[in-house]
Amino acid sequence: AIRLFGRDIVRLSTARRVHLALSRTYQLLTLFPKDTLVDNVVFSLLGLSPLRWNGFTSLRRQRTLYESAYEVLARVGLGGLGDRPISQTSYGEKRRLEIAMALVQKPRLLLLDEPLAGLSAEERVYIQEVLDAIPRDVTILMIEHDMDSALSFAESITLLHYGKVIVQGTRAEVVAHPKTKEVYLSE
Repeated sequence: AIRLFGRDIVRLSTARRVHLALSRTYQLLTLFPKDTLVDNVVFSLLGLSPLRWNGFTSLRRQRTLYESAYEVLARVGLGGLGDRPISQTSYGEKRRLEIAMALVQKPRLLLLDEPLAGLSAEERVYIQEVLDAIPRDVTILMIEHDMDSALSFAESITLLHYGKVIVQGTRAEVVAHPKTKEVYLSE
């Protein structure tokens, strides 16, 4: 069983899970490449809106959707870039956009699948600042292979090795554990 906020979600569809305040990013970017940054955020927001079923409504007329989209773009440092096509956007900006698409859904649980993968050192710092600014009432479950980044961010850490839990605890407990050194920190 997998319980989210007291409810078993194993048999729920993805759409139902999102309506339970669950949002995520993907290891591989999942954007609409022919659209703008703001349009991608609006599409993400639309998934939670009854408007998604109305094919006759012009999205551009939905001011509240676009206002919310521009707000969240500003939160991730993309406020002035909303009308830019995805094709003219750097990889680091696309990573921030994907986080914006998840945040606009107002999650209580945010799943991040390698949000720092493929980023430069500068971009990593910026993404970490964006993640640090997420309110503490949002639980973040992050998969990350960069141990320094994971250890600096996490309050609680679970290390897996070939799908099995080998260490769980605080940063200090995990770093001090001999299995951590053996599996992850050895040269």
